[in-house]
Amino acid sequence: MATIEDHPLRYTLSNELHARPFPSLEAPCRAVYLAIKKPKSAAARDKSLDLDHLKALLDRYGTAHPQPGATHFSGQVGQHTLKWEQHTEFVTYTVFLNGVSDRPFDPADMEVFPEEWLAAAPGVRITSALIRVEPRPDQDQIKQQVSNWFVPESLAVSSVLDDDAIIAGDFRIDPAGHLRFGVFVSPGIGKRRVGRIVQRLCEIETYKTMSMIGFSRVRELGPRMGEIDNELNRLMAAMTNGDGQEEDRLKALLSVSAELESLSAQTSFRFGATWAYEAIVAQRISVLRETRFEGRQTFAEFMTRRYDPAMRTVKSAENRLSTMAERAVRAGNLLRTRVEVARSAQNQQLLESMNHRADMQLRLQKTVEGLSVVAISYYAVSLAGYMLYPVAAMVGITEGLITALVTVPVVLLVWFAIRRIRRVVEQGGPEL
Repeated sequence: MATIEDHPLRYTLSNELHARPFPSLEAPCRAVYLAIKKPKSAAARDKSLDLDHLKALLDRYGTAHPQPGATHFSGQVGQHTLKWEQHTEFVTYTVFLNGVSDRPFDPADMEVFPEEWLAAAPGVRITSALIRVEPRPDQDQIKQQVSNWFVPESLAVSSVLDDDAIIAGDFRIDPAGHLRFGVFVSPGIGKRRVGRIVQRLCEIETYKTMSMIGFSRVRELGPRMGEIDNELNRLMAAMTNGDGQEEDRLKALLSVSAELESLSAQTSFRFGATWAYEAIVAQRISVLRETRFEGRQTFAEFMTRRYDPAMRTVKSAENRLSTMAERAVRAGNLLRTRVEVARSAQNQQLLESMNHRADMQLRLQKTVEGLSVVAISYYAVSLAGYMLYPVAAMVGITEGLITALVTVPVVLLVWFAIRRIRRVVEQGGPEL
């Protein structure tokens, strides 16, 4: 029985939606999270190096390798579970460990990643975090623990997912170089729901950090953008002088426009990525469905106070760069119009001068033609006279009379011949 043919990518696209399931976690447990990014041109990096680095880690634990070209992987590394994901600009490693240590957020947990393996990473650490998941104690004990674990000034605590869990963190890097998050889960909560909470915390931290790269880029560009803005204002103010230096200003303005276009090209990807990452941060916090815990600020409120201003700065810089580029284009068009008008006036004067010279040349030409008629006629009359003098002697006519008789016909003939030649030359004809 014949059936319809499937699109070559049908199963691939469908499976992609289910390729990265949330981990299943049961309290008490802990997670070690690491995100690695190439310092520059991360989106265009050789992603096979990411996979090779993962294989090097798996070889240390005797774990089977992922399929060639894989962008995600889950497997056992010793007694722990590893989740690896490759993204556009970075790669993440999350190791889930059973139980909790006596020392909260023990840096020794990070030793699951060997030092020499970390040193050989095809990039640098963009963020790392230690996450501690415990059964939920009473409210007073939670307040005591989060006060001991985190910096009160920036502490964010909230109840999430209909009060199934309490999450806490201060988004600060501890002395060991890691961020810390605490999760207190209520009895009876599902393993996958715990896994989703931990996964959301890792994603919030990663995408928050990645979007802040855009803020760092804006701070680098700020001084130069100020200089360009001042130069653009100076050129636009000078346009009103009308001192005849429009062409020099146009060259300077084109240089400014070229630099602005270069900056736009250099920052377009970073700005676009920043907005994508910001949207993910907002979405990940939204799905947690936060409610306030004991009057503390929530994660959303923390982002509103600390994170959103940075994103608004990036947005302002993007708008400023776009506005400056548009102003430069408008000023360039206006200045180019003024230059063209000035050139048209110069061309008009040049044409008038050329017309005047052409008129003078025509007059000179007519004068030369007249003199030419006289000169040629003089010689022609002389020649005709020499030819007719013998005949005049035979018929009894004087030489003066012969000369007078031939002068008028010769002059007319010469005049007609020169006029004929000029007409043929003016018409471009090859023949007279």
